Amino acid sequence: MSMRLLASLLLVAVAASVVAAQAPAYRAPRTGDGRPDLNGIWQANNTADWNLEAHSAEAGPVLALGALGAVPPGLGVVEGGQIPYTAEALATRQENYEHRLERDPAIKCYLPGVPRSTYLGRPFQIVQSQSHVMILHEFARAVRTVYMAEQVEAPADSWMGWSNGRWEGDTLVVETTGFNGLSWLDRSGNFTSDGLRVVERFTPRSAETLLYEATLEDATLYTRPWTIRMPLYRRVEPDARLLEFRCVEFVEDLLYGHLAKPSE
Repeated sequence: MSMRLLASLLLVAVAASVVAAQAPAYRAPRTGDGRPDLNGIWQANNTADWNLEAHSAEAGPVLALGALGAVPPGLGVVEGGQIPYTAEALATRQENYEHRLERDPAIKCYLPGVPRSTYLGRPFQIVQSQSHVMILHEFARAVRTVYMAEQVEAPADSWMGWSNGRWEGDTLVVETTGFNGLSWLDRSGNFTSDGLRVVERFTPRSAETLLYEATLEDATLYTRPWTIRMPLYRRVEPDARLLEFRCVEFVEDLLYGHLAKPSE
């Protein structure tokens, strides 16, 4: 290759990198009040609900399901790699993992909590107004109301907590407290307590993706705040919509079978 051709190729590469660096950041469409338009149906596409941390493939807890019930491998979504548990909480997490079929609340159709509801693998819908942002989930018909105007503290503890929101530029920031401490973070036994505080950030990054970040704080379980990060994808099918998944009817025997009168 001649020096002149090599120099030309280098100039082209440098010019391309300069253009890329100068390209404007994505600016989402606006709603009537000038805020980024996040309305739509979104879904995570990863293995976070199996395990937030990086993990290898392994047999699932129900061996009769074979390969279809096996745990898929995942790179993890925890910033820094590991959840910073205290020694006592780490031991509880391991015990949860060993008894996950009996303990995971989602198996029994309890509401999945925050942030698990976002990456449970089911679609959810964002509906905006000036005073509220509604987040509607397909799983168990879970609903979150994010109060953008009349913000107060949680009046009572609950599975999904109490959410207050604000805008920071193009990012929707949601702070949620008031949890009942019963929800898990994934199927591997990662868990929470009623002292949990979650700060989520939804940032448009293209017409069909959001960057989702959630920082979790709980001094009773974790040695420091920690963050998960992942893209969320817009469902773009022409007929995309949430469908009903009223799962209680699928787990009635699991929930109430011990109360049934024994057959004579």
